[in-house]
Amino acid sequence: MIYDLAIIGGGPAGVSAGVYASRKRLKTVFITKDWNSQSVVSEGIENWIGTIKISGPDLAKNLERHLKAYSSDIVEIKEGESCEKIESVEIGKNPETNIEEIKEEIENNLKESSKKNAEKKSQSKFKIITSKNSYEARTILIATGSFRKKLEVTGADRFEHKGLTYCASCDGPIFARQDVVVVGGGNSAFESASQLLAYCKSVTLINRSDKFRADPVTIETVSKNPHFKIIKNAIPKEVLGEKFVNGFIYTDSLTKKDIKLDITGIFVEIGSVPTTYFVKDLVEMDEWQHIIVDPKTQRASLVDGSTGIWSAGDCTDGLYHQNNIAAGDAVKALEDIYLFLRAK
Repeated sequence: MIYDLAIIGGGPAGVSAGVYASRKRLKTVFITKDWNSQSVVSEGIENWIGTIKISGPDLAKNLERHLKAYSSDIVEIKEGESCEKIESVEIGKNPETNIEEIKEEIENNLKESSKKNAEKKSQSKFKIITSKNSYEARTILIATGSFRKKLEVTGADRFEHKGLTYCASCDGPIFARQDVVVVGGGNSAFESASQLLAYCKSVTLINRSDKFRADPVTIETVSKNPHFKIIKNAIPKEVLGEKFVNGFIYTDSLTKKDIKLDITGIFVEIGSVPTTYFVKDLVEMDEWQHIIVDPKTQRASLVDGSTGIWSAGDCTDGLYHQNNIAAGDAVKALEDIYLFLRAK
């Protein structure tokens, strides 16, 4: 069968889209490897609107329960499948296409649209190839997020979630009145430092070189805080601790000396990689492989100039990436997708 919509991704963006797709009665296939977004590693999320505090795993469970409560017979959930490739297919050029079946689908799913309009809109579709199956849909919402680059030094794996974290907005309050380190030199590192300065006793930013990738105005603004310190030419070497982090060692690249910092928290901001490999040659992307979207509608631009794909969340080129923003952008996308499919 041909679905109205395929949603790919089981985090806040994907689930928000799935709930709205169900409410709008769009025949949808929902594809996700699991329900774990980046926040699943967080011990306590305090900025998920409407919930004072929730752990990452509990948020993931709530999202899963919410969608399954609404899915009914309109949203088919394909759990445990990862998307491997998406192809654009023109009806009439695919030898496996059954024209009569397509016409029947149009009549069943687009009753409020004229047949002429519906047939026109159905002239292109997409084939979604997963690790287990393949599906066809008229529109797609990509909400696959991104994954953080890991700090690869001695002790980092051992103390992950035990003082070493990758989300200042999620875990910052846990380190109130403590001395912490931020590893990185881009905007995200300075923005995380800025957030942490609202809670922490001190924040030290560690950067590998003497140059930063962050905007000068951001660096200047954060640097004015008396509890903020920058250490340049610092190569991370080791995370120390017993049950939890209690120290951090870096090597001064100029003197070659190892220096120890007595801290209890390490926030890693060395970049992230969007999960967009499966549409590499299909949609327009920026230099970091984020999907470029229209901020008004979340609609992506296909390389061939056609349309039919939207995206929301951390896999897009949006300026800010947070759970609440991802969910809102997904709802925005669904409103536009509905009009695209149903408007006369």
